Amino acid sequence: MRIGVLTGGGDVPGLNPTIKALVYRAQEEGYEVIGFRRGWWGPLHYNLEDNTYNWKCAVRLDRNAVRTVDRTGGTFLHTSRTRPSHVASKDLPEFLRQADWNPNDGKIHDCTAHVLKVLEHLGIDVLVPIGGDDTLSYGLRLHEEGVPIVAIPKTMDNDVFGTDYCIGFSTAVTRSVNFIHNLRTSAGSHERIGVIELFGRNSGETSLIAAYLSGVDRAIISEVPFDPEKLARLVMEDKRNNPSNYAMITISEGAQMIGDKVIEYGEPDAYGHRKLGGIGIVTGDVLKKLTGEHILYQQVAYLMRSGAPDSVDLMVGFNYANMAMDLIVERQFGRMVAIQKGVYTNVPIETIAQGVKRVDVDELYDVDQYRPKVRHVNGKPMFLY
Repeated sequence: MRIGVLTGGGDVPGLNPTIKALVYRAQEEGYEVIGFRRGWWGPLHYNLEDNTYNWKCAVRLDRNAVRTVDRTGGTFLHTSRTRPSHVASKDLPEFLRQADWNPNDGKIHDCTAHVLKVLEHLGIDVLVPIGGDDTLSYGLRLHEEGVPIVAIPKTMDNDVFGTDYCIGFSTAVTRSVNFIHNLRTSAGSHERIGVIELFGRNSGETSLIAAYLSGVDRAIISEVPFDPEKLARLVMEDKRNNPSNYAMITISEGAQMIGDKVIEYGEPDAYGHRKLGGIGIVTGDVLKKLTGEHILYQQVAYLMRSGAPDSVDLMVGFNYANMAMDLIVERQFGRMVAIQKGVYTNVPIETIAQGVKRVDVDELYDVDQYRPKVRHVNGKPMFLY
């Protein structure tokens, strides 16, 4: 059997350990592994007529190739936000362009037929995409086309539907908590209001959980639009009640003020997403005008998902890989490995398209006070959602 593996979307700590464990187990079972580079970019750019540059698209993986990769973060296979079913003319590989090709015609091309030919050409018996809901949505497309798929969820936002936990979330929260505590020294020394912006497009879980674990005063999340005047009153109360005369808030990059829009910029990617970021500094400026206080603003951003994984993401990465291999050995395809209610399991890959995973505001968030409201956790997953 020959297994294909790729990583798509944003990088997170824990991807390399997952790939290593998959390759090690595959070799034990007598299987081969082909790693596609740059996520779905790899099979899209694999040229069936000219092998000159195909080493940039796919590579054989064995124990020697992955022996030490688990010690570092990111993904040594590289990643991208390529979506072969939605390729703009300007992004078409040269060998797929027609004679009348125009990079500026605004057309979108479905190159799935080419990807299927590449998988057949390489003799891929089963494909293991590792990614968030965007990357896995194209895995679902290939599953519908008849390709054997076993998916592994990863995203620091922890928002893939059907699983309590995605690779990368624990390290992102751990990093955030550490940075928040470190920033207290400057916020306290200068008696300022600290505004810490964290990743989180549609789900505010990283802001919520990081705030809960670090004990910040207020947490703004993607799910609940906020009133800046009300927030200003609350943080000034927090500041006055703090013996060191400072206050701290976290804010999701996907948060928005009441009656306003999410701050986005740049061109949409293949999945229709524009870049986010900047709501923290905008909020800081508004708070400064409303309170007259100086603001300490920090956008943690990529530091949340940089560096080596923590022990949880190491463990989940290793275990997800072995679970995926169990499914492959048993020839159970069209599945996604998952954790539900603290137990390792697997679900149909169609599950990712059956809902949207977001913070349970009623259970975990005080809408009036803009802060975590975690009281009754009996029966809840270890990582709240």
